[in-house]
Amino acid sequence: MKKLSFMLGYISLTVLIFSVVLPAQNRNGKMMNRQNRMYDVNTVQTVKGEVLNVENFAGKRGYSGVHLTLKTDGGEIPVHLGPQWFLDKQSVKIEKGDQIEVTGSKITYKDKPAIIAAEVKKGNDVLTLRDKSGIPVWRGQKMKNNSSN
Repeated sequence: MKKLSFMLGYISLTVLIFSVVLPAQNRNGKMMNRQNRMYDVNTVQTVKGEVLNVENFAGKRGYSGVHLTLKTDGGEIPVHLGPQWFLDKQSVKIEKGDQIEVTGSKITYKDKPAIIAAEVKKGNDVLTLRDKSGIPVWRGQKMKNNSSN
């Protein structure tokens, strides 16, 4: 009877792990968060405009991210940049009133268009946020930084 209980518990745990882990992986088996799953290399485009505002937002698990609203010739569009801790370490700072060019994946978020930025150009400066396949350049950096403290 103990063996049967142990086996049922083991099977339940295995099913739970696979139901949580597998949907959160990309084709290469790498873990992905929500923005990574939403980033689509097939919808990458470049837009130019003026930064109307830059906002920090608090997410789950203490995550703090940065969004901006970009005024383009086609109207206003929200742009997701990345985690605040990563952007704070970059030499390129994006501020209200800046004229920028954003390259990223155009998505639909809450029934409205938005962009997940891969690269932001401000004058001659370039802020790189994701590689060509949409993988964030900050991936793994937070853990490295925490282990060195």
